[in-house]
Amino acid sequence: MDNFPKKYILITAAHNEEEFIEKTIFSVLSQTIKPIEWIIVNDGSTDSTESIVKKYTEEHQFIKLLKRNNSDGYNFSSKVFALKLGLSQIKFNDYKYIGVLDADVSFESNYYESLINELEKDATLGIVGGVYFDIVKNKKVFIKPSPYSIRGATQFFRRKCFEQIGGLQPLKYGGEDALACYTARMYGWKIKNIEHLIVYHLRPTGTKIINIFKTRLRDGFVEYHLGYNCFFQMIKSLSRFNEKPFLIGSLLRIYGFWILFFKGEKRILSTEVIRYIKKEQMKRLLKF
Repeated sequence: MDNFPKKYILITAAHNEEEFIEKTIFSVLSQTIKPIEWIIVNDGSTDSTESIVKKYTEEHQFIKLLKRNNSDGYNFSSKVFALKLGLSQIKFNDYKYIGVLDADVSFESNYYESLINELEKDATLGIVGGVYFDIVKNKKVFIKPSPYSIRGATQFFRRKCFEQIGGLQPLKYGGEDALACYTARMYGWKIKNIEHLIVYHLRPTGTKIINIFKTRLRDGFVEYHLGYNCFFQMIKSLSRFNEKPFLIGSLLRIYGFWILFFKGEKRILSTEVIRYIKKEQMKRLLKF
């Protein structure tokens, strides 16, 4: 008998999120089922992020604030190191689910209850999440979900799955969310985007640190370090010609992949994981 079927933990890494984090906090406070613990790690912020969060920790005991002294500056692996710090400080152990929550999103009050209900219905589900709209110049822009990936800003894990895949792994250019989905499938877990659950991402995707052109170049870097099949990477990039910046983004993505390929930059993923990723992508190509 499961004594804690709806208990969950949230972990957030926050760097200079004064513009958005309060909306994220309001979303969590409005949940029909609140987390038993929400650890927010201030990851070297230089704005008022910490003071905003601190105010809410004084009013709500389940919200906890940690500070990470990020001497290396903020980069694409910083988020994972901050999340790992948060994970190491979890006080409660009687939880079944764990959510990664970025500090620049908002969602409806039934969001986490609905995710839990999906997981309760299917014991083979390992990772779930909602579908996204980016907020761009006060307009909602729908981001088409992939059946093969759950967006990292609100990835919600069955604890058993999270622990089996080793949690999130820091990668040089990011992509830890995609890696989590690949690794979960490698171990036999399913992932699912819940189409009736909407998440509002309060800034254009991928533009927090760099502009849209460098973001597309970085996408290619990420795909190289994930060990993508070369042909799959090219087809995927070209299929996204209508994403901004139109066509140029696809070419930058391909260029980013191949420049690291020819440099022979070392990947940190195990041979087992890379072999699985290439094998799955080849099956997808053949199916296509």
